[in-house]
Amino acid sequence: MTKNTQVKGLWSTIIGAAFLMATSAVGPGFLTQTTVFTKQLLASFGFVILLSVVLDVFAQLNIWRVLTVSGKRGQDVANETVIGSGYLLSALIAFGGLAFNIGNIAGCGLGLNAVFDIPVAYGALISAVLAIALFLVKEAGKAMDAFVKVLGAVMLCLIAYVVYASHPPFLEAAHRTLIPETIDAKSVVTLVGGTVGGYITFAGAHRLIDAGVTGTNNVGQVTRGAFSGILLTAVIRFMLFLAAFGVVAMGMTIDDKNPPASVFQNVAGTFGLRIFGVVMWAAAITSVVGAAYTSVSFLKTFHSSLERNNNYVVIGFVVVSAAIFLLIGQPVKVLVWAGTLNGFILPIGLSLVLLASRHKSIVGEYKHPLWLQIAGWCVVMIMLGFSILTIFGAF
Repeated sequence: MTKNTQVKGLWSTIIGAAFLMATSAVGPGFLTQTTVFTKQLLASFGFVILLSVVLDVFAQLNIWRVLTVSGKRGQDVANETVIGSGYLLSALIAFGGLAFNIGNIAGCGLGLNAVFDIPVAYGALISAVLAIALFLVKEAGKAMDAFVKVLGAVMLCLIAYVVYASHPPFLEAAHRTLIPETIDAKSVVTLVGGTVGGYITFAGAHRLIDAGVTGTNNVGQVTRGAFSGILLTAVIRFMLFLAAFGVVAMGMTIDDKNPPASVFQNVAGTFGLRIFGVVMWAAAITSVVGAAYTSVSFLKTFHSSLERNNNYVVIGFVVVSAAIFLLIGQPVKVLVWAGTLNGFILPIGLSLVLLASRHKSIVGEYKHPLWLQIAGWCVVMIMLGFSILTIFGAF
């Protein structure tokens, strides 16, 4: 294998990890949360997105760099930093990932229902079978990378079309993104949680570790990969915000039963509903893959047999998620609150990684930048503050 081929293979893996992180974040909850909060906050929601992007950057840079340098997954790093904390983190992330995946399975069903008019339950089952088939492929990791890249590009193009068709007030959106009329704590916690909280925080880093992209010699590439994933997520969220804001600015109604669907349908009628179906399905199925893969990567800590039978455990995770959805239904509230839950998990996971960054037994001779540590602790404090405000606001 030539050096150029090795470099291309490395970069392909890193971009695959970036897309896994981004498409894990861009799920049905992402579509629902963005539309719901745009309806509530109007143009000021742009500021919430901007703030979430800044918090995302510092959270992901710290986590991707420390974990890949150490070559250890988040729960193992946590256990070596504070004894037993990795097991707590694993349990929290697996629970949050399961909550999200129930909504992701539901989103698959809603997407295929919008495209083909088939029952939501059938669409959910078909999608679950497809996700399972992906993990039965011999080179499951490479297949997953290609899968999320293609569907990520499809989502980007279709949402761009809806933005064009909705003609949003760009100047007002830009103005309120920088100078908001209101700042809502719950929307920040939910948005950051849905974009970089819980399992999503670790999705890209764990994919790189499993692919062998570790050590200090890959820090530069890993950093660019983290930026790529965050940028992709930010672009899609801003475009979805603009599409929803355009619909609201035109005086059209956003249906609370299926907020994102009504945005697409208001913009382009029946054709818009079909576009929504494709976007929803693509967002949901890639998130099913990302949530199952990353949640199970945390469960491996509990027993060595889970490591040996990784793909089968992932398949079991998908099956359980689908079964719970078919039993309970009603995904919209689950999707929004799952994001809030994952927002609470972020300060815990990030704190443990930041503490680990100063342990030579974990990172060796690697010197984690002081400015990045300070920025990381600022994210922890901000998210803790907003989480506390959200808790008090709920009572």
